[in-house]
Amino acid sequence: MVSTQNVDQGHRIVARRIEVRAPAADLFAIVADPHRHGELDGSGTVKDTVKGPVRLKQGAKFSVGMKQYGVPYRITSTVTDFADSGSSKAIEWRHPLGHTWRWEFEEKTPGTTTVTESFRYATAMAPKMLEMFGMPRKNADGISATLNNLARQYS
Repeated sequence: MVSTQNVDQGHRIVARRIEVRAPAADLFAIVADPHRHGELDGSGTVKDTVKGPVRLKQGAKFSVGMKQYGVPYRITSTVTDFADSGSSKAIEWRHPLGHTWRWEFEEKTPGTTTVTESFRYATAMAPKMLEMFGMPRKNADGISATLNNLARQYS
């Protein structure tokens, strides 16, 4: 299996990339369905209790049951970017605390797609607090595991 690669996208952005043997449209469809996020999650925080549309779109809201440090909670995110055309696709949603999660899909050759997931926290309400609690490193590990889970579905 191909492993994830670090991607430098700038200050306060944690990004990882992997190549998956699947069409971009198929991979995008999984991430665009918030009810499937639990099957990909490598962080162990996302639960299968999702409320929202089966397919996200620009401006859509969805809520997900989460659990961190043994504490269950629910967050509602808003889709801030949704590009589903051609061989390059992207979806991004904003967490209530201001940071975003972004997925980008670029089909390099038919049936082979580069997938990049990023945690962008410069816009968070308290980015220094996130750093103090080690969230960039923790999320980097979670992103790598999530991307590996996605790739494993197509290996």
